[in-house]
Amino acid sequence: MSRVRLNGSSALHDGGFAYSSTVTPGPLLFTAGISPLTTDGDVDSPGDVVGQTRKCLENLTVVLGEQNASMSDVAKLTVYVAERLQADLTVAWDAVVERFDGVVPPAMMMGVTVLPYDEQVVELEAIAALPA
Repeated sequence: MSRVRLNGSSALHDGGFAYSSTVTPGPLLFTAGISPLTTDGDVDSPGDVVGQTRKCLENLTVVLGEQNASMSDVAKLTVYVAERLQADLTVAWDAVVERFDGVVPPAMMMGVTVLPYDEQVVELEAIAALPA
């Protein structure tokens, strides 16, 4: 059972997303940047925001699984998108919502200028509450 409870706000606009999360006491996992890399170290889906968002989320699932956690244990998510159009943030968000089955933890979508690998346009990081 997840130690994460997602919270809305009765005073703020109901945007259909969690404004915060509450985590019961226990260990936390802080990830480094999760890139859209294949097991060979190649950038998956070069230049493709949606494909790279999905690959980053897939890679995050692997990292979480190695710690006996799942996506439902994510308490905070940050997604970096190196594109110039707001629409790119929107399609990345749609891929996040799809992967979390509509129950997304508090998340931040951020447009950035550049990411570490050639043709990389998405990276993410997460904080997760490890199962007790």
